[in-house]
Amino acid sequence: MQTRFHGAWATLSTSLQSALKPIMNANDFPAMLTAEQVKTVKSNSGLDDDELAFALLPLAAACALTPVSDFNVGAIARGISGNLYFGANMEFSGTPLQQTIHAEQCAVTHAWLRNEASLVSITVNYTPCGHCRQFMNELNSGSGLHIHLPGRPASTLEQYLPDSFGPKDLDITTLLMDPVDHGYKIAETDELTQAALAGANHSHAPYSNAHSGVALETADGAIYTGRYAENAAFNPSLPPLQAALIMANMSDKNCNSIHRAVLVEGNKPILTQWDATRATLAALGCSDIERVTF
Repeated sequence: MQTRFHGAWATLSTSLQSALKPIMNANDFPAMLTAEQVKTVKSNSGLDDDELAFALLPLAAACALTPVSDFNVGAIARGISGNLYFGANMEFSGTPLQQTIHAEQCAVTHAWLRNEASLVSITVNYTPCGHCRQFMNELNSGSGLHIHLPGRPASTLEQYLPDSFGPKDLDITTLLMDPVDHGYKIAETDELTQAALAGANHSHAPYSNAHSGVALETADGAIYTGRYAENAAFNPSLPPLQAALIMANMSDKNCNSIHRAVLVEGNKPILTQWDATRATLAALGCSDIERVTF
């Protein structure tokens, strides 16, 4: 079992430990449960869907990176597929607070990058802030997304964000998590660059059309890809670097062990990810950063 889960594991019930042990004992546990695994864990632990999501929150929070706040938040996103995706807040020393990632953003993006089609619910151990409510308002789940908090009845995003402003107000019909392929091509065949291109081609940027993707290579040669997730309110948009860092962290990779990075974006975009990407990666100790344009 990954070391980060040891403390949280001790808080789980004996029946849940027994049910999860075959899954989580693997060092390559991807911080998610497939629908089939969920079915088996529920059967063996006696928990229903909502009870299981709540019970998993300590494990999700164990994935948090909090050198600034020392305040761990966990989230579980349930996909329409039945899969469960972990999320946690992520902070990076030496960077502005705007570069941090909220737990709900992390869980949503984790599901999106694993090609989940839509989300049914988000379970979180603390009330979603306004930033996260607006971020989730971009989803194709719509205002009917269920939000579960400990000790409270289930609510919908509409109840947490009444009179919301979102993509429909701007006549946007392609929503976050809808399948897209922008069809960009580049000449470079390098694997890392092609991974970043794939991120750009599946990115969500209907307001600026500044599609972009980032790919990170860690010291052991593993590659993690991120896509830009734009928001109708602009500020809650999640940069592609943060999305890639989510996948690295959910895979238990040290975000300070990035060996090389590539950003792929348009030649003359109305906005660029380059300066923020380069500055944040430099703070994480990565200086081998390349920008490739289509």
